[in-house]
Amino acid sequence: MRLNILHTIEDRPPVIAKKTVKAKILELREGKRLLLEQEYLSFQRYLRGHKSAELCSATKQQADRFLNRLRRQNCGRLDPDKEYPIILRNDVYDLHREETKLTPYWMRIPVAGKRGGINVPIATSSPIPEGARTREAKLIRRGSDWYVYVTVEKEIEERRPQSILAVDMGIRNIATTINSNDIRPKFYGKELRKVRSHFYKLRKELQRKGAYGAIKKISNRERRATDSILHTVSRRIVNEAYRNNSAIVIGDLKGIRTNRSGRTFNRKLNSFPFYRLYQFIKYKAEWFGVPVLKISEAYTSQTCHNCGERGLRVGGLFKCNSCGHEYNADYNGAYNIMQRRAGHISASGAALVQPVTR
Repeated sequence: MRLNILHTIEDRPPVIAKKTVKAKILELREGKRLLLEQEYLSFQRYLRGHKSAELCSATKQQADRFLNRLRRQNCGRLDPDKEYPIILRNDVYDLHREETKLTPYWMRIPVAGKRGGINVPIATSSPIPEGARTREAKLIRRGSDWYVYVTVEKEIEERRPQSILAVDMGIRNIATTINSNDIRPKFYGKELRKVRSHFYKLRKELQRKGAYGAIKKISNRERRATDSILHTVSRRIVNEAYRNNSAIVIGDLKGIRTNRSGRTFNRKLNSFPFYRLYQFIKYKAEWFGVPVLKISEAYTSQTCHNCGERGLRVGGLFKCNSCGHEYNADYNGAYNIMQRRAGHISASGAALVQPVTR
């Protein structure tokens, strides 16, 4: 299959891409640990109405902003069992390189009772790119460990794609991709079904026993396990698009949750994190200048990509009674998304004409 592409002449302005860098605070000395813990606990108390809680002035301002936003969005309701992250503006904390044997990155965090804040070593999940600007950060405690999530941004020159990478989302495989340069499909995230099924059964058993506190804990574990899979899948999809200089085209799943294929199927469908996967793909792709486009997915799972007639999907198999072909159902859906996008104008300004099959 060959995809011809016509480029527009005008240059497109660079886009601002953002990403979150996770960092763990390392080896806190006792004095710094106590100051950090005091600031964090005072922040939690302040959110819950203890206005006399001793806080750094910048932290108190962020707490007030958070409460105002919460009143608009959630009528001011706070989860009594939840610890909320401290939000740090980029003008009150200082993330800097300080080459030591322990780590190359350090952060100065403002706290009450210490002029200038505390300087702590951090280990980042990935290097901070040269030229990237730091935006707000979030400080959170998990058990005895402390983490900082730093938002960074930089200008990205959007790539001019030479091909299409179509993504079909589903239950058997959370994502199936097919590239207009190579129509062999790739299947991602099959293990997600097992993970979600395991937690669903565990949750039902805990409900039967009335262990509602344990249900909340396993829900957090499920989300972390799910997000780990989604991050892996989205990273592989973006890497594939980057290697092939492709625009990522994803079927728009608007209206998918109105499906009426049976109670069990609809329960699985409604609980699947399709939108979260889309968000992960989008923000990772933006960082590399890879365009991400949505296109209507209506009937892509019911139409034969070979002849265009309606067929029948049985489990993971698509059967066409018109031309007699049978395909993997996710492959057929991804192929239809790719064909539907061909001939449109991409977000990068490239005109994509219909693929030619030899």
